[in-house]
Amino acid sequence: MDATWFIIGIGAGMVATVPVLLWALRRATRRAREAEGESRHNQRLAELGAMTSGLAHEIKNPLSTVGLNAQLLQEDLAHLKIDEEERDRLVRRIETLHREVDRLRGILTDFLEFAGRIKLDVHPQDVRGIVEDLGDFYHPQCDQAGVVMRLDIQDEPAIADVDEGMLKQSLLNLMLNAVQAMRSTEGGGSDELILRVSSEEDRVLIQVVDTGPGIPEDMQQEIFHPYVSGRKGGTGLGLPTARRIVEEHGGRIVVDSEAGKGTAFTIQLPAAGP
Repeated sequence: MDATWFIIGIGAGMVATVPVLLWALRRATRRAREAEGESRHNQRLAELGAMTSGLAHEIKNPLSTVGLNAQLLQEDLAHLKIDEEERDRLVRRIETLHREVDRLRGILTDFLEFAGRIKLDVHPQDVRGIVEDLGDFYHPQCDQAGVVMRLDIQDEPAIADVDEGMLKQSLLNLMLNAVQAMRSTEGGGSDELILRVSSEEDRVLIQVVDTGPGIPEDMQQEIFHPYVSGRKGGTGLGLPTARRIVEEHGGRIVVDSEAGKGTAFTIQLPAAGP
């Protein structure tokens, strides 16, 4: 008899051929190795995350010292009896140092927010009030940038389970991105930022709409990747952080943009149950 077809009894009424058992054994071994490899990979990622986060914190401390000493130098220069032209030249250099320190501090802050663990404290809330509060807060910045802000909020409640602080951060990142995009076009006060709230049967929609230059179609998904920025000096972490916060809420962000006409970011959140 061919050994390939030798039958082995397994338990009560269960049989399997030798090739089947060998195949099952090889598959189980392969899966165990894959699981072990994935576990090592995840552990490595966790170690890298902890290391980079710790490194960012370590950089912030000496960076603060550099900024403080630059400020002291600028104050000392004001009292030095030197040529006015020479003093102005030195002051400009120190101001450049100040700007670079502030820029690095902003990069580190954005990185720590993006890399850190997000812990949500959600409660059923009417997001209309959250958007109105954020509109009041950001209105002066829009005025300063020559951007007209408008609120378009439905009359009916729009209830979702959200962490108010984290949702505001996500929205603020979108608003900052919109205003910066419009400022780059020098619209001269004709640009608009619209905050819109509406709801459907099972979800709440929050839109941040701008009349800026728009986003090229081939970049509309790339902008949500870390360190991808269309703005000079941008960290490229604002939009990825915004999306991460929304996804932690069980929602998603959809972008709709047309060159020369503007961009609409829509946050879709699950509506709170009864």
